[in-house]
Amino acid sequence: MTIGDCRFAAIDFESAGAARGRTDVPVQVGLATWSPAAGHGERFMSYLASDAPITWSARKVHGIRDEDLHGAPPLLALWPQMKKHLAGAVVVAHGKGTEKRFLRAFPGHGFGPWVDTLLLSRAAWPDLPDHSLSALCEGCGLAPVLESHHSGGRWHDALYDALASLLLLEHLIAHHDLAGRPLDTLLRPDTATWHRLRR
Repeated sequence: MTIGDCRFAAIDFESAGAARGRTDVPVQVGLATWSPAAGHGERFMSYLASDAPITWSARKVHGIRDEDLHGAPPLLALWPQMKKHLAGAVVVAHGKGTEKRFLRAFPGHGFGPWVDTLLLSRAAWPDLPDHSLSALCEGCGLAPVLESHHSGGRWHDALYDALASLLLLEHLIAHHDLAGRPLDTLLRPDTATWHRLRR
């Protein structure tokens, strides 16, 4: 399958923050879809019920308060929506570790394969000093496009970050003329130069 034939679904979680003696848990999820053939599609965002209070350090990053979670569903209750967006799609995240970990709440979900835009950007632009999602979007001139897709959004809002990952992927595919290449090109980017520059 070529990249141009794929449907991509980006996912981002925001969390309550790590605290001594407890496991970190998600408090917000955002999903957005895109394909080279059909363009940008459906979006979904929800706060998530949490037994753990949001740490001060996490709240400082994403601005989500405990009161924002009142009445929010638990992650497992969102299985129908998550499956609708992610099943059959190439799943996209910027630094996929957190997203893969939280999706383990759905045993045997089978979502994937995964494209990590953090690894892709390190392979594409190894000499950049900052490969954070915000720095990449600013550097690639994607900030106005992101604002047009999600007016008034902010970094570390789950839907905003999911959309940013998709826009970055779209930019990478267009900039490097990858639409006709096999999907494997995105799944296993060569980050050897980036690692060598950091020795």
